[in-house]
Amino acid sequence: MSRTGPCRWLFFIPAVLAALPAFVLAEPAKPPFWPDTGAGRLAALALIQTLNAELLASRSATLVLEKWCRDYRLATEPRIVAERVKGEDKAPDAEQLQRLGVASAAELKYRRVRLKCGERVLSEADNWYVPARLTAEMNRLLDATDTPFGKAVAALEPYRRAVSTRLPWLPLPDGWAVAGRVGSTVQSRRRLAIPAELLEHRAVLYTRDHLPFSEVHEVYQRDLLEFSPRLP
Repeated sequence: MSRTGPCRWLFFIPAVLAALPAFVLAEPAKPPFWPDTGAGRLAALALIQTLNAELLASRSATLVLEKWCRDYRLATEPRIVAERVKGEDKAPDAEQLQRLGVASAAELKYRRVRLKCGERVLSEADNWYVPARLTAEMNRLLDATDTPFGKAVAALEPYRRAVSTRLPWLPLPDGWAVAGRVGSTVQSRRRLAIPAELLEHRAVLYTRDHLPFSEVHEVYQRDLLEFSPRLP
């Protein structure tokens, strides 16, 4: 294979990954800018896949998002709050009832939130949970406060099992590996068009005693990339 063919971008990916922890807000006074270049697209994909892997490996999506907010300086105070979204409840389907080990929807409560860090919405989440498997204090926090679900139920020492994952947006074009290029390697003044939804997860949460008590459907938002990367 030619040295100038598809492999050259594969050698570039480790450099992008190595640079990820060094991403900072280059010029805080200006709006974040992602260049529509090969490096910009590779970096966006690497970050989304990094977030995906961290969520799959973590016990708490809230803690992953809090760390993300801190690492990429998305807010002065890297704290996640759950903004309640009022509206009609979403009824669980038969498969959800089975995964949660309940006989009917009457045994569940529904909660929809936007998980925010500062003014940035990092995730929108639907949550069906079994209040009978939580403590009275946990139920109070979920009913009356902006406490994220993961923090409210932390005493259960929960863990997650993924039901499904999906990447609605792939920054690299189809056939990029065969073509041997993903875009211009020079500085671009064109802004990368980042869609609203970056990553979708559905997962079941279990107690330390392996009892299912919640199912979440999470859609991670483009505000996760609201910083200007310094690219190699």
